[in-house]
Amino acid sequence: MRLTGARALVKSLEDEGVEVIFGIPGGVMLPVFDALYESRMRKVLTRHEQGAAHAADGYARVTGRVGVCMSTSGPGATNLVTGIANAYMDSVPMVAISGQVATNLIGTDAFQEADTTGITLPIAKHNYLVKDPADIPDVVQEAFYIAHTGRPGPVVIDLPVDVSRAELEYRRREHPVLRGYKPTVKGHKKQIRMAARAILESRSPVIYAGGGVITAGAEGELKKLAAGNKIFVAHTLMGKGAFPESHRLSLGMLGMHGTRCANYAICETDLIVAVGARFDDRITGKLSEFAPKARVIHIDIDPAEISKNVRAHIPIVGDCRQVLKELNAAIRELKDEVQSPDRREWDSLVMDWKEKYPLTYEKGPGLKPQYVVEKIHEITGGNAIICTEVGQNQMWAAQFYPMEKPRRFVSSGGLGTMGFGFPASIGAQLGRPGDLVFDIAGDGSFQMTMQELATAVLEGAPVKVAILNNGYLGMVRQWQQLFYNRTYSCSCLEREQESPDFVALAEAFGAKGIRVTDPDLVEAAIVEAIETDCPVLIDFRVEPEENVYPMVAPGAPLYDMIGDMLYPVEKIHPEKAEEPFL
Repeated sequence: MRLTGARALVKSLEDEGVEVIFGIPGGVMLPVFDALYESRMRKVLTRHEQGAAHAADGYARVTGRVGVCMSTSGPGATNLVTGIANAYMDSVPMVAISGQVATNLIGTDAFQEADTTGITLPIAKHNYLVKDPADIPDVVQEAFYIAHTGRPGPVVIDLPVDVSRAELEYRRREHPVLRGYKPTVKGHKKQIRMAARAILESRSPVIYAGGGVITAGAEGELKKLAAGNKIFVAHTLMGKGAFPESHRLSLGMLGMHGTRCANYAICETDLIVAVGARFDDRITGKLSEFAPKARVIHIDIDPAEISKNVRAHIPIVGDCRQVLKELNAAIRELKDEVQSPDRREWDSLVMDWKEKYPLTYEKGPGLKPQYVVEKIHEITGGNAIICTEVGQNQMWAAQFYPMEKPRRFVSSGGLGTMGFGFPASIGAQLGRPGDLVFDIAGDGSFQMTMQELATAVLEGAPVKVAILNNGYLGMVRQWQQLFYNRTYSCSCLEREQESPDFVALAEAFGAKGIRVTDPDLVEAAIVEAIETDCPVLIDFRVEPEENVYPMVAPGAPLYDMIGDMLYPVEKIHPEKAEEPFL
């Protein structure tokens, strides 16, 4: 059939099964938005392109499908950049479609021209500048395939306006043809067998689970590996939900604001089984003192991550679910052949750490942010989808809202993007309309994308926003307190008066606003928000100088954790690498 480039783009998106598109139109994208008008796909008009990208990101994380966002050329495309970079760092499947000036104007500094492909080259898995309308069906098909296979990530399609107006004969291939792109799915059998033997021979193994477990849908095989072999599991921020946190073998989150038991266990383990994780600096702390006694099995679909930061003694490239399935089978085969050491002493030691150092906080007369998160968890039964902003609110959400299932914790990990959580919660709500969605926010982060309240209201997305309002850029203030002698330079968001009035702000957009200053009113406010069938913003006025503990200072080893009176600063010194523990 004969179609314009714009209509071919829309049909290609429909053929990919796209249900929702987030974006904002503009001059060079008018042909595309005209073609979208009668499409069955849902068009969500956000109030900023960054909001569109984050909403597509949140949608992708909770559904497992490719998120789609659109913008016009120039500033529209550059406004998508933060969201594209965020998706790239966290391996989220996304297709970002930007308009571009006509092909004959590219390079002339035309009105609203920007080199979108050049700008996004380092922060996208792949990108396209389409110059021939006949290429549109193939480009879209390839973009979606690249975005969701292998290590997922964002793909950018830059579409000049003259290409969208030109005509082509539409046809669709049965499968995309990409000669140089063949992600490795199955792991090397010999390496998997070596890993199985190492696990059986280990006296004090620990599984380190990252976001790749959730991306691959490998949580079932991970649980079999852990429970079947009595291996403790620590997870990253992105891996939250990969292993049920109520399980006896769960150590909780690892790293800078991880649990003491997780960090101590990593320092003392003789074998790390890293699955879908990348050993980033927030996890390892001081690299030279990271897990000095441990051999490392590293399972990841991206070969570039293997031994990038921490040397892998047994590297396995492949899809986490497929590799773990084969690893579990190999362990069953070798169990009669390999004599496993007694792990009772290790089990007793780790369980003692869990009991001795639980995540807690000092109770007091004021409203504590940790208490708010605990009450949200209690009232929702731990079944809500939790989105977070970035900063203290993010860490308190990770610490005090334990997760039992994957794809229910949505947070900006690698890029640490303030303003991410609220638009992501809108995307998550539209992707999972039957679920309860909470954005646990900070007053600083929320103000970066709060204009998306209009989007939530008009789209009927009944997200609940819990602002842990301390009047500061909280994590910045915490670092200034601990490392800059309490010099609170540009981290205080309020002066003589509260600004803004979040309740009035919510109501101005047509949402419901609630303010809470008394701990005794927290539960009632959360229940009211849940029972209200529209977006609700709860302004929790929490203790202004509450800190996130435990904390590993930048560049410090994991065993050296900062804490208050509830966290006595005790260190274990793993100087003698020949000793397996103690």
